[in-house]
Amino acid sequence: MNIHKNARLTPLRREEMARDVVEGRLSKADAARTYGVTAKVVARWVERFRVDGSAGMIDRSSRPKTSPKQTEAAVADAIVALRRQRLTGKHIAMQTGVSEATVSRVLARAGLSRLKDLEPAEPVHPGELIHLDIKKLGRIGSVGHRITGRYPGAVNRHLGIGWEFVHVCIDDASRVAFVQVMPDQRKESAVAFLEAAIAYYASLGIKVQRVMTDNGSCYRSKAFRTACKRLGLRQIFTRPYTRFIRRACANGLTPEPTTLLMNAPLNCHGGFIATIGIGHGSLQSKPPISRLGFDRDNLLSLHS
Repeated sequence: MNIHKNARLTPLRREEMARDVVEGRLSKADAARTYGVTAKVVARWVERFRVDGSAGMIDRSSRPKTSPKQTEAAVADAIVALRRQRLTGKHIAMQTGVSEATVSRVLARAGLSRLKDLEPAEPVHPGELIHLDIKKLGRIGSVGHRITGRYPGAVNRHLGIGWEFVHVCIDDASRVAFVQVMPDQRKESAVAFLEAAIAYYASLGIKVQRVMTDNGSCYRSKAFRTACKRLGLRQIFTRPYTRFIRRACANGLTPEPTTLLMNAPLNCHGGFIATIGIGHGSLQSKPPISRLGFDRDNLLSLHS
């Protein structure tokens, strides 16, 4: 359940409020003042608690139990059948005797709103498209104040310690990822990472065909375009503000150093295994990444 950020009552608070009323500690009016809600809200949750107990404190669907005016099943089946014959919504409405809005709702429920939905999607194979991006991370000099506590002089201890640039590559179909920590995000590093990524996927038996990047200068450079042409890759670009690296990091792409060094080695060029989730454009509806290849030498040098 996705609780609203300003919600006054979560399921636990609802139960606490209901118990206060049921067990006689507060009246409904007192509970309303204490929990910052109306007496009507208090009465609703108290009644649910008496009937269903703790299970009744969870939000319920607002969908009605019955829909007497819903389109008949036979009419809905006829609409879907006509759609599969590639008729437009207007023509379907004329033949079935219902409104175009009804046709639209039925087709939406059937997942046939667009004509292209009638054609099965072509199978996607590993290597058809890889996604590249870069994450800039500040170096960590030592254990932070969350563990050691704050003390005088701790704020400016690591000023000027520098940055690391994590280059990330993810296969759109297999969700296999390859990561390297590079010294910068310039074109030379981008080209070197691309070559390393292609070699890594080749070791897994995957031949890469296309590469998707953002519009960063390193990816727009002549050197990167030349490298793509030499490797037989077609380069395409994302729209602005659709980079996947921010979501990837939010889902665990940058684990703690101890986690990296404790993961089990891979039997291929790369180094470590990790499991992460990710969402980006066409990746959002697919399963999470199941395998992540790290460059062992880069990681060891990073934390040495």
